[in-house]
Amino acid sequence: MSTEPEPTEETEPGTRGAAPEPEGTEEAPEQEADGAEGGEAVTADAGEGGDSAGVDADGAEKARLSEAEAELAAQRIERERIARRKAEKQGPVASGAKLSGKAADLLAAVRAVESGAKPVAAVFSEPEAPRRAAQEPVRPRPVSAEAPGAGGPVGVSAPEAVEAVRHVLAEGGAPEALAAQVAAALGEGADDQLRADPWQLLRVTGVRPEQADGFARALLGAECAPDDERRGRAVTVWLLEQAALAGHTVLEMPALVAALAQRGVPDADAAVQSTIAEAEALVFQDALDPAAPEPAEDDEEGAERPVRILVGLERYALAEESLADGLARLINSVPKEDGSAADWERAAGSAQGSAAELIRAAAASGLVLHTGGEASLTEPAALLVAARGLGLRAWAATHSPLGRDRFGALLDEAAPHAPARQVATVAGLLSGAEGPGRDADGAFDLDLLVVLDAPQLDVETAALLVESLPDGARLVLGGDPAVLWSAGPGRVFADLLAARICPQVASRRPDPGPLGELVSGIGIGELNQVEAPGKEVVIVPVRDAGEAVHRTVQLVADSVPRAIGVPAEETQVITPGHGGAVGTRALNAALKERLNPGPGRFGGFDPGDRVAYSPAPGRTLPGQVVKADADGLHLTCSGEPVVVPKERVEQVVRHGWALTAHQAVGGRWPAAVVVLPGDAAQALSRPWVYTAFGRAERHLSVVHGVEQALPRAVAEIPAKPRTTRLPALLAAQTPTSG
Repeated sequence: MSTEPEPTEETEPGTRGAAPEPEGTEEAPEQEADGAEGGEAVTADAGEGGDSAGVDADGAEKARLSEAEAELAAQRIERERIARRKAEKQGPVASGAKLSGKAADLLAAVRAVESGAKPVAAVFSEPEAPRRAAQEPVRPRPVSAEAPGAGGPVGVSAPEAVEAVRHVLAEGGAPEALAAQVAAALGEGADDQLRADPWQLLRVTGVRPEQADGFARALLGAECAPDDERRGRAVTVWLLEQAALAGHTVLEMPALVAALAQRGVPDADAAVQSTIAEAEALVFQDALDPAAPEPAEDDEEGAERPVRILVGLERYALAEESLADGLARLINSVPKEDGSAADWERAAGSAQGSAAELIRAAAASGLVLHTGGEASLTEPAALLVAARGLGLRAWAATHSPLGRDRFGALLDEAAPHAPARQVATVAGLLSGAEGPGRDADGAFDLDLLVVLDAPQLDVETAALLVESLPDGARLVLGGDPAVLWSAGPGRVFADLLAARICPQVASRRPDPGPLGELVSGIGIGELNQVEAPGKEVVIVPVRDAGEAVHRTVQLVADSVPRAIGVPAEETQVITPGHGGAVGTRALNAALKERLNPGPGRFGGFDPGDRVAYSPAPGRTLPGQVVKADADGLHLTCSGEPVVVPKERVEQVVRHGWALTAHQAVGGRWPAAVVVLPGDAAQALSRPWVYTAFGRAERHLSVVHGVEQALPRAVAEIPAKPRTTRLPALLAAQTPTSG
């Protein structure tokens, strides 16, 4: 089992862990990543989990919180609420410049991760054992609701604290530029913690064990040894964080022990036990076969119930357990009575096909799953219109502003005289910047929530959403199960579909035209030739990277506008990774030179540049540069003004003519140009190809340089498995739906 990330999409600013791949491809965790699933990536943010992308602080002079800060504040409040709830439960508790040498290497490594040039996550590929009902987990009592590593946003520390850390870093030969990140990650007394345990440097995203070892040797001298207990604990936590970046919420014990051995930890078992004893990780026992009877107390020694031992970070354990509790609450509670049964049936009768099924399911159940492609969005739109007609406070939430605007247009068509669209983004809903607001108890002020793009929900976001729903509310999770999974850890939608604990409605409405036919075939593992009389699909073969870049620019700037009628500003380029000769950086540089040449007066950007702005891990907002001034870089994203402080521009803004598939998920454009250079073959998977090709509405051009790797990926490479506990937790609390 390899502890290094496999090829994935590389981290993008502000996304969380993308398991990058070799320069040029994209799988990566950041959930800036494209690809974490068999091509799936988890990108790493500047603070684990992504390109830092977490907070856009406007400065003390602004009393109003920015969207990102509001979102983070909402998340902190919800996590505290989760932690309080868990504490009330009864259960068993057991177990720069002018740098050279090592400092320059370490600083370069960190910056490489933050910029998306290097991988951060490790992909653990051991097959998962069946996840069924489990015994109540035995774990140490949580220390805090939020662990400081794994993707958490970097906060702001006092100048004196940063300066103290800077001195310790200098003593160990590490770049002093890391001081703010270390202080934020370790919190109060960071300098003393770092001096006492130099391997805590691994809390900073981009720092690898061998680099932390060098720092420790410089500080500890002869005391530094491979079998140091502090090293074993730090590397264990680091591996769990890398696993989270790759999408896992937990790791099986054998996989973790093997990874520790690969990292030079002499006694891997002892390292894991020490980590658990210090409450830096939690351990769980999940039954392999929930149908097997519990052994009687007087049974012979050999009659033990088979279990698998799992180890995970506290933050994801709490989120997963909270999510399971919240979903069970929705399933087992009686939905609020708004409208009689006859009223709901009349609403269903006025709809057609799967839309009628969805309305009936929502009438009777607190949790419903809806699956389908782009065309199926008319069905949740019909549900929302019907629910509002019955007097329910009904809202929809999407992954991106592009999806929000697209679904809002559908609602306008379905109910042209409705007073408001009542559609928000998930991030806006949680932060309070969008949506109905919250009631006196802190719950969303609504009766029905339809969450679209549900495959993009990671466990923490899903837990926050479910915890925020009032008793008696209905939740509908909808989306296309064939797209790339979330950039963050977990596979919430897929786990729920597999658990079969609530009604599921599969849309029978196919996506239309040659593009719909092509993408539908990919979803079942078939790359079919389709008739495209209107040039809906065009394949452009290329021999090398230089030709791929040349043909991509030619398509965007000339061929597609001339032959298809779609202007360059409405055409999106999608490629497997950020680095390499045909990654997003190289393509964006070539496209900028052709479409909006300029000196890049503000951090490489000029007015009119298309950009990808990542305000938080796992989120990418396409936008355009308006201007730059002393306040920062002014953007417009989906019609909304955004000001990015100048010190944050490098971490959270990239050029956006070319995106990775994970960045593009949730959006659609009139035309898409998907670039598949020869070195991208290892990054391809069925979910990646399905997602990338599915971003086109009218026209798809494929710049094809991978030969047979493309049909092979579609036919043979499904999503990479992720190890999670949600199915077992759900099975223990809810009955299986037929």
